[in-house]
Amino acid sequence: MTILWVPYHLDEYLPDFRPPWRGHTERVIARLPDADVWSRMAVLHEAVAERVADHVRAGRCPTVLSGDCMVALGTAAGLQRAGVDPSAVWFDAHGDVQTMETSASGYAGGIPLRVLAGYRPDPATDGLGLRRIPEGRLLLVDGRDLDPPEAEYLRGSAVRQRAVADVGPEDLPDGPLLLHVDLDVIDPDEVPGMLFPTPGGPS
Repeated sequence: MTILWVPYHLDEYLPDFRPPWRGHTERVIARLPDADVWSRMAVLHEAVAERVADHVRAGRCPTVLSGDCMVALGTAAGLQRAGVDPSAVWFDAHGDVQTMETSASGYAGGIPLRVLAGYRPDPATDGLGLRRIPEGRLLLVDGRDLDPPEAEYLRGSAVRQRAVADVGPEDLPDGPLLLHVDLDVIDPDEVPGMLFPTPGGPS
């Protein structure tokens, strides 16, 4: 297994970010322009997409390790470039289905699952060539901390939701899977140091 580690939080380089194990790892970095956060993230996600696509075309199954959930957009785009039409299983304490219009904080890291479902917050996002994943092929696992606009969206969408303990094979969407795991899904007493710790998670 190849670990692609992307030492960024959104567009901010994290010099102390290191994989916590030895083995075959590749660092993905990019020369980001002096521009807005969306344009900078687009360059970074392009670099991730290219590396993911290269590995998948070579018959490998890469794991992407990063400091935020937005990098999943580059991962999904890379899979699609390599000819894979993925569904997504999204383990996260948060819904990640905000929009920049509904978010009270304006935090870009709260939107990636919604982007996979087709929301486009900025023209820079389209440069990836990311194709939407139909809502019925998205499974949100946990999502115990939802803002009201996220809860409203999920009630009216085809995105499926399950608790961690309830996920079984019958819940998985069809097709190859992009498995996304945000470690804040775990109880924060067991995984300290999360940026947005959310009580009540599984062990």
